[in-house]
This record gives sequence, C-alpha cells and structure tokens, in this order.
Amino acid sequence: MSSSSLPALVEQHLATARTASSGRSAQTLYGGHERTLHQTLIALAAGRKLDEHENPGEATLHVLHGRVRLATATDAVEAAAGDLLAIPDARHTLEALDDAAVLLTVAKPH
Repeated sequence: MSSSSLPALVEQHLATARTASSGRSAQTLYGGHERTLHQTLIALAAGRKLDEHENPGEATLHVLHGRVRLATATDAVEAAAGDLLAIPDARHTLEALDDAAVLLTVAKPH
C-alpha cells in the first residue's frame, strides 16, 4: 500500500512550474501503460495553458489549487479549488487563471 501527500506534491510542482520555461510540471501518481486507470497531477503557472488536445478517454479533472478554464471550440467552464469537472468528449484546452494544480483521472477501456 502506498500514499501520497497531495498538498505537498501540489506545492512542489507549482514551484517547478513557476520556474519552468513551459510553465508547467506534472507527475503520474497512479497507473501506467498497462493500467486502465491513470491519475496525473498537473501544475500550471498563472496564464499558462495546455494547448488544444484530444480527449484522453473517460476522464475527470479535480481542481486542487487555484482556478482553471477548460474550453472546447463551442463551450468553456471556469473552476476553482475543490471543483470536479468531467472532461468533454472533444478537443479542448486547459488554462490556468491563477497558479493552479489539477488531478487528472483517466479511465481507459481494457
């Protein structure tokens, strides 16, 4: 059995994101290529974004810190720490409105 301190990881990855040229930092917390469930912590410095990309599969985004905007070509939603979003089944972007950290959970079919 293993455990991770999400608050400690959020602080660590936000510090890295603030100084990284990409403005982001990420770590897979659970899962891998052979698993159907993946959880990844993603930290973004304020104003940085993940460019438009495909839906990773059935997925949710739990905002752990700050505020983000999740947007498709036709819709957008803003979320703050504590909010849980369903990732739309469409190409989308993720933008940090403040320094932000999210937990992405993806369930892929066997």
